[in-house]
Amino acid sequence: MMPQGMSFGGSFDFMFTLVPILIGIVFVIVIVGFISNGARYLKNAKSPRNSEFARVVSKRMDVRHHTNHHNNDNGMMHANHSSRTYYYITLEFDNGERKEYLDVKNLYGLVVEGDTGYAAIQGDWIVAFERNMQPQS
Repeated sequence: MMPQGMSFGGSFDFMFTLVPILIGIVFVIVIVGFISNGARYLKNAKSPRNSEFARVVSKRMDVRHHTNHHNNDNGMMHANHSSRTYYYITLEFDNGERKEYLDVKNLYGLVVEGDTGYAAIQGDWIVAFERNMQPQS
């Protein structure tokens, strides 16, 4: 029989206190991330679409890799790999302002640095780009 106030394994009780707190913190961070991404998406989706004359200054890709490990039915370790590529286009406007936009309409391969034209902007997204066709001389 243990005396009152004494716990079984001292640090064992500490783990039963710490682990649920850490799991709760991770859970809250994940939920906040989902809410934040959803709010950003809704903000962009509800933003008015503006068309402005601009020049394509630069383009970049952001490739994000994800790996998940799990055991198969036979006990062998298996990994699933996936990746997602985000495309960004930086525009410079007539007033000299530069801003980077997420390409949500697959324009990345259709524009070249130095192109000028009218860009349709919706929040943080570039949704269309109509190139200014200048006659060749």
